[in-house]
Amino acid sequence: MPAYRPGPTGLRQTVNAPRAILFDKDGTLVDFDHTWGPAAGAVMRRLAGDEGETLERLFHASHYVAHERRFLQTSPLIAGSSRQYGPLWAEILTRVADAAFYHQVDLLFCEEGERFLTPIGRPAETLARLHAFGLPLGIATNDAEPNARLQADRLGLSPYLSAVYGHDSGYGSKPAPGMVQAFAALTGLPPAAIALVGDTRHDLETARAAGAMAVLVRCGPAPVDDFAHEADLVVDTVEELAALILGAAEVQVALA
Repeated sequence: MPAYRPGPTGLRQTVNAPRAILFDKDGTLVDFDHTWGPAAGAVMRRLAGDEGETLERLFHASHYVAHERRFLQTSPLIAGSSRQYGPLWAEILTRVADAAFYHQVDLLFCEEGERFLTPIGRPAETLARLHAFGLPLGIATNDAEPNARLQADRLGLSPYLSAVYGHDSGYGSKPAPGMVQAFAALTGLPPAAIALVGDTRHDLETARAAGAMAVLVRCGPAPVDDFAHEADLVVDTVEELAALILGAAEVQVALA
């Protein structure tokens, strides 16, 4: 496979192009603020009902700015799954933090997430180009798998995906390496040949734990500059990553 060079971010000078790619979803393919900002507010309101004080406690615990319908960068919901922030919500709601509660939260997010779903750029076109190039593609997200599949369908991504992994798919949540390991087993490729593309430290740590290539995008809700030097490559968007991979391939063909 060809090689490409990252931008001037103090990263490795040359990175081998991946032979398969796993994409994080939110902040990478889906606009986090425009999708999950309003969706989360709606979910919390549905859970709290008429209990105004309970709703305010949910907002506070979630680091959520209700009048702006957005999260602060310190929010546990930016990278965490319902299994990770769910116990905190359950305590506020005086609910049992069990599978039934997490399932309810996931269903509510599925409904509200679909209502506000907003892509970053034109991900279907980008994934179509990478798929046509012959790269196996997948999604690895801390969202629930049914919701990830629904959003992939709505965005026109499903025809290009070999796998969709969520926190409930049986491989653990990021930053554990299970999703990457499952994709490696599916594709028959070593983890080192797979790039995990995401916008958070969770994504970086997942890639490192699995021995995969770590690619960070800058289009998520939080800046990645503090840990960008730990990645193999940093790009603005998945469109830029595709341009680098496909452009390097064209150069290789021209030189052959």
